[in-house]
Amino acid sequence: MERGECVAILGQNGSGKSTLVRLLSTLLLQDGGTAHVFGYDVFKEPRKVQRLVNRVSVEASFFKKMSAAENLAYAARFYGMGPRETHAKIPVILERVGFPAARRGEPMENLSRGMQQKVALARALLTSPVLLLLDEPTTGLDPRSKQEVQTFIREIRLQHDSTILLCTHDMKEAEELADRIGLLDRGELLFIEPVEDVKERYGVETLEEAFFAATGRTFEDEKTEDDEEREVFA
Repeated sequence: MERGECVAILGQNGSGKSTLVRLLSTLLLQDGGTAHVFGYDVFKEPRKVQRLVNRVSVEASFFKKMSAAENLAYAARFYGMGPRETHAKIPVILERVGFPAARRGEPMENLSRGMQQKVALARALLTSPVLLLLDEPTTGLDPRSKQEVQTFIREIRLQHDSTILLCTHDMKEAEELADRIGLLDRGELLFIEPVEDVKERYGVETLEEAFFAATGRTFEDEKTEDDEEREVFA
């Protein structure tokens, strides 16, 4: 991936997309292979990598009794941000993701799935990551919240020059947001190309048709396996 690029990773449910994100964010130990983030070895130099990346996942975790602002302030301390900087940044970032000011003091457990995902995005942006790892960031959101999150992802690229790895089940989302599309099948990357090149490769008109041509299976075939994988790693 190039600096400032957005690459979307598609794949059958259970193909390894979430595992890839966890490996690149130093949350899992590898059993083989190598990975580098802007020249740093993910597995040998995890501290340096951690300063460059942030992750937003479908199972984003929070301290449920604490408010959105309190969760962000807590996370900021791990990145060396002082109280004055944190106090100034948090309201600005929450406003940018469309989080209502009147609800910033409410416990996270009182917030909807969409509201919590906005806080997860705000938490990621708080540290101005060079590499933003997005693992199904819009799954479970209502249409309006989904559109707001997608708009926000575009803004992150433009305003922060962030590089984005997007793992998603939404082929339309991938096509709209990404410069290139990658396809994972049982842990193997089959290709990573611009959307139009993918369609041309398989002689099809849609990404879903390309997916079927490459794997011989429909996109929904293994949803239960992905759900099981998520439960194992949660």
